Amino acid sequence: MKLLLDTCTFLWLAADDPMLTATAVDSCRDPDNEVFLSALSAWEIAIKYRLGRLPLPEPPNRYVPSRRQWLGLAPLEFDETSAAHDALLPVHHRDPFDRGLVSQAILNGMMIVTPDAQIARYPAPVLW
Repeated sequence: MKLLLDTCTFLWLAADDPMLTATAVDSCRDPDNEVFLSALSAWEIAIKYRLGRLPLPEPPNRYVPSRRQWLGLAPLEFDETSAAHDALLPVHHRDPFDRGLVSQAILNGMMIVTPDAQIARYPAPVLW
């Protein structure tokens, strides 16, 4: 199964946060699954860090790649096709980062690992 992490899921997984469900943790650790972190999540983390809304133990340019590698996550670039796909989505969610993740999941046949009920309204499968 191909899994795409929501930004909060990545942050919680990196911190071993109890907000994660056992299903989410087990699925992300299952060696039979391919687990991805989108460049969109790295961008969202960098913006929130710069605005002082996301404290991290080190700057995002070091934190994101080091935790991604430590967790064994594959990087997923955000491309033109995914960006343009946003125009085809209904407006269930106003967050452009989440809408981008939905587009990537749909186009790449991925399941999104997220607790976000708004994301679950889109035609991309959700795991939580």
